[in-house]
Amino acid sequence: MTEKTAARKFINDNELDIVDSNLMVMALTHPSYAQEKNFEQNNQRLEFLGDAVLSFVVAEYLYNHYQNKAEGELTKIRARVVCERSLLNVAREINLGKYVLLGKGEEMSGGRKRKSILADTVEAVIGAIYLDQGYEEVKRFILKHLEKNIIEGANGNYYDYKSKLQELVQGKNKENVYYSIIEESGPAHCKSFVAGVYFQNQLLATGEGKSKKEAEQSAAGKVLSDREFLESLNEKGKLDETTL
Repeated sequence: MTEKTAARKFINDNELDIVDSNLMVMALTHPSYAQEKNFEQNNQRLEFLGDAVLSFVVAEYLYNHYQNKAEGELTKIRARVVCERSLLNVAREINLGKYVLLGKGEEMSGGRKRKSILADTVEAVIGAIYLDQGYEEVKRFILKHLEKNIIEGANGNYYDYKSKLQELVQGKNKENVYYSIIEESGPAHCKSFVAGVYFQNQLLATGEGKSKKEAEQSAAGKVLSDREFLESLNEKGKLDETTL
């Protein structure tokens, strides 16, 4: 599938009104593909723009619809909506992994399912829609896929894995988990982070994100899905109670 074909098919399958298909080609072009094909541009600049547009649309929606909420709470809700988890849901809805243009190495290593790639590409698509169709159309696209998340977040149904894990561990032990950034990559305007969550000096899980906090949340979420660890934690709690 050529770059133009991939872009046109993506546009048609998602019923997008895009005039300049070259913008969508750029949005779908991962740096690995651009390097392999000697393209001058990839989707990182569009990703930078899309991230800003997405944040603004969500902030505007919250400001207009939740006038009783203070700044700190609005900021927290926005952070829960504008995160890798939400963007992955959008990527799945628009079947984005099928159309991303990847270099052979990235393709072979499972790049089409890689969370960071899919989340970044969603933001690049948002940037392309904004440049081609303007604010109202990109707002329509964003709210079509994320309005439900915004409402859930405003109603308190957002995920704070770190707090939940901390409460769970502290309820059973005197010690608590702690986090460390294991890896940091990407240009200054578009960094990715890998965080590790530790307990008693043992690495429990790692998580990826576009910010340190997001990576830590991802790691904490994985631990909360680790039944073996949770069971061992319960057993440890029982032992502590019997020795008091």
